[in-house]
Amino acid sequence: MGRLEGKVSIITGGSGGIGAAAARLFAAEGSRVMLVDLNEGKLKALVAEIGAARAAYTVADVSDEAATQGYVDATVARFGGVDAALLNAGIEGKVAPLAEQTAAMFDKVMAVNVRGVWLGVRSLLPAMEKRGGGAIVITSSTAGIRAIANLSPYIASKHAVIGIMRAAAIEGAPANIRVNTVNPSPIDTRMIVSLEEQTGHSRGAGSNQPMAGATPLKRYGEPEEVARLMLFLASDESSFCTGGVYMVDGGVSAGRV
Repeated sequence: MGRLEGKVSIITGGSGGIGAAAARLFAAEGSRVMLVDLNEGKLKALVAEIGAARAAYTVADVSDEAATQGYVDATVARFGGVDAALLNAGIEGKVAPLAEQTAAMFDKVMAVNVRGVWLGVRSLLPAMEKRGGGAIVITSSTAGIRAIANLSPYIASKHAVIGIMRAAAIEGAPANIRVNTVNPSPIDTRMIVSLEEQTGHSRGAGSNQPMAGATPLKRYGEPEEVARLMLFLASDESSFCTGGVYMVDGGVSAGRV
C-alpha cells in the first residue's frame, strides 16, 4: 500500500520542476492529484503521463481569490475532498539592489508567493476540516530564514509564508490539520536557471551548476529530493509534525561556506 493510498492532494505550481516531481511521486504513492498552474500545455502533458484516473488539472492564478476557491472546489467535485495540499507556486522576481527594485515587482512577487499561499490556506482549512483533518505543505526557501543581497521581494515573501504557516498550524490543530514549510536551497529547476542568467552565472562557463559553490554538498538539489520531504509531511508518517520549518538545502542553513 502506498504512503498516500486513498488520499486526495492539490499541488500548486504543478507543472514546474518541484511540483511535477511531487505529482509523480504522490500519484505513485496512491494519491489522486489535482494540479494547479497557469501553463495548460504542461498540465495536460503531466496528467496524460500520470493517467486521467489519478490526475486532473485546473488552470488558475493562485493570487486570484475566486480562482483559488475554484481549484479547491474543483478538487472536491472531482475527487470527493482534499486531504493534502502543496502550496508550491512561486516566482523569483528581479535580481536587483533594494533601492532599484520597483513597487510593481514587489507587488507581483508578494501576490503570487504570499497572497497565493494565504488564499490557499484560507480555502483549504474548511475543506480539510470536513475530511477530519489534513496536511498543508508550503514551499518557502532558505531565503525564508536568512537573506542574501539583491532579492529583497523574494526574501520578504519567503519569510512571510513561514508566518502564515505558523498561524495556520495553531488554528488548524483543533481540526487535525497540520501545516509545515519545506525550505529548499537552489534546486535544479527553471527558477535557478533564471537566477543564473540574471546574475551572469552562465552554464556554459565551465560548470553545469555555477551557483552551487555556497552549498556544503557542492551541488544543486534535485526536484525529487524536495518532493520526498513533501511526501513525508503530507503523509500520516508525520502525524505529530506541525508548525515546523523543514530544510532541504544541502547544508546551506548550517552556516556560510
